[in-house]
Amino acid sequence: MLNGLPLIDLHRHLDGSVRLSTIIDIAKQHKIKLPAWTESSLRPYVQIMEKQPGVMAFIEKFKYMIAIMVDEESCYRIAYEAVEDLKKESIDYAELRFSPWFMADANKIDAGVIVKAVVAGTKDASKALNIPVGLIGIISRTYGPELAWKELEALETCKEDIIALDLAGDEYNFPGEWYVPHFKCARSNGWQVTVHAGEASGPESIWQAIDELGASRIGHGVSAFQDPKLIEYMRDHQIGVESNLTSNVQTSTVADYALHPLKRFLEENIQATINTDDPGISAITLLDEYKFAVNQVGLSHQQVEQAQRNAIQQAFLSESKKIQLNDTKT
Repeated sequence: MLNGLPLIDLHRHLDGSVRLSTIIDIAKQHKIKLPAWTESSLRPYVQIMEKQPGVMAFIEKFKYMIAIMVDEESCYRIAYEAVEDLKKESIDYAELRFSPWFMADANKIDAGVIVKAVVAGTKDASKALNIPVGLIGIISRTYGPELAWKELEALETCKEDIIALDLAGDEYNFPGEWYVPHFKCARSNGWQVTVHAGEASGPESIWQAIDELGASRIGHGVSAFQDPKLIEYMRDHQIGVESNLTSNVQTSTVADYALHPLKRFLEENIQATINTDDPGISAITLLDEYKFAVNQVGLSHQQVEQAQRNAIQQAFLSESKKIQLNDTKT
């Protein structure tokens, strides 16, 4: 189905990419209670079996992934394996995002330890497997703006290893306006900005992410077509959209694949891309998402290529590295 263009995932949560086998293994090592002890019996507790009523219900599925993030060693392993899984999927470049506070909270460990472990695990695997990976830090808005400063501080302990900052979590109850100063600091660090917006809230959330937080990419953005002026602005200013088909269906953000706005984004020349979001929870690969894009959303092969080219353009890479990435496939 795919052509010779690079296969790229720009929206993939590290903390939503944990293997079932790893959950079981680390739980046994640390005597963590699980509801089941085989992959098949644990699957319904970790992966989506039926549509959820919203984003926050989807996030509940992280429970056992987070539970086994007990120390630096376990977080290093999770990061390393996430890159191994990129390699297994024949992905040429990926940007993994993670919220250190979200990962640290269940076991009350230092968020700085999480950052150090994730950076080390990702770097080591990237080098060993010869696959370039960028790391995006997340501020989890659900903890509120005060704890967000601590999360930002933890990410800044490895400032040179982070390429961008994201805002994720409960978009509806924790508006982006609360995090303007945090993202001002992020931009002063030289980080790029991508923001979850227009998933649980309307186009005003996307406008705020662009105008006040400085987002050059929007995660999900499914409500954008409610405002034609926003669509025009995003096209004219090359604001990227990180589309996540399966998770949007599973969270009931869209009713089904056929109603997903990805095809409309591409028809309007919005730089939309195809991504996995949380493959460990959605039980998908990136190639699965491309198949759904063709067979369910109705993308043509030309539009598939358009989405792949958009991913090269929207990647948080230097122009020289984008050219190098593209050249490796031609």
